[in-house]
Amino acid sequence: MTFVRYHVRHETRYQYDSVVGESHHLLRLTPRTLPWQRNLEHHLAISPEPSMRRNFLDSLGNQITAIHYIAEHDYLAITSEFWVELLARPKLPESALKLPWETVRDSLRYRADRTFAQDHLEATAFRFASTNVPIDSRYAAYAERAFTPGRSLVEAADALMRLIHKEFSFDPSATETFTPVEAAFEARRGVCQDFTHIMLACLRSVGLAARYMSGYILTHPPAGKSRLIGADATHAWVAVFVPEFGWLELDPTNALRPGLEHITLGWGRDFSDITPMRGVLLGGGEHEPEIAVTVVPEDEFASLYADGETYLEGWTG
Repeated sequence: MTFVRYHVRHETRYQYDSVVGESHHLLRLTPRTLPWQRNLEHHLAISPEPSMRRNFLDSLGNQITAIHYIAEHDYLAITSEFWVELLARPKLPESALKLPWETVRDSLRYRADRTFAQDHLEATAFRFASTNVPIDSRYAAYAERAFTPGRSLVEAADALMRLIHKEFSFDPSATETFTPVEAAFEARRGVCQDFTHIMLACLRSVGLAARYMSGYILTHPPAGKSRLIGADATHAWVAVFVPEFGWLELDPTNALRPGLEHITLGWGRDFSDITPMRGVLLGGGEHEPEIAVTVVPEDEFASLYADGETYLEGWTG
């Protein structure tokens, strides 16, 4: 059985302009355990030490660490660090490959006398508009370039992913974290979060169920260059519901199906459901986070962290 292991370090630091008197934060930084993903070890370092801290699962099964400060502080530093093991995702059965997309759409439609199977019932939570994903005829019209009559859902979803990849430009300067999807759609520019929201809007606008996937992706340094600590970022992609199979993952930023280089933190209806860190605070003034992410394969770990700059440097597998 083929598997790969990665070490991930996600560092976030806030340096506040003025003292914070009290604050609450929700952290979604623990990777999910899945049939193809095993969380081997996880460490969450928080400074200063919170007044209160607890862990729980949200309604979608994502693990949350809630922290509460009642003492004054002028900075917040959080380091999430873990080892994860990945296996290949399950293969689509032949029956799922042939399902027409209209059949799937119709199976998710509400009808007063309909009783949904459990998998369909759970999928319907991801069929409607959400905070950052509208449903609109513009997105339906765009999706219908790929979702032609009688085409299989898998083939059409793949085609939509490749269409977005071809026609939208990756441009970190074009959008910000909360730029509306409409703006990125009109500009045909953005980052992985934008492309994911656009693809979700397209899929839901034709009546399908699709969810926002949050996590990390292994990046490859340019030829002749070394991997650098802190040079990576969080990543986002899509999963569309396929009856008789489950959730088919698609990455419109890279035009591929996630495999052994995509690490899953969790999922939601859109980014707002699975934000790695969000909170409310009294005071603080202006502040922007400094974020550094490093994803490193197991065989490069010792050379990258030769100086021991990691909480889990003693891990031996």
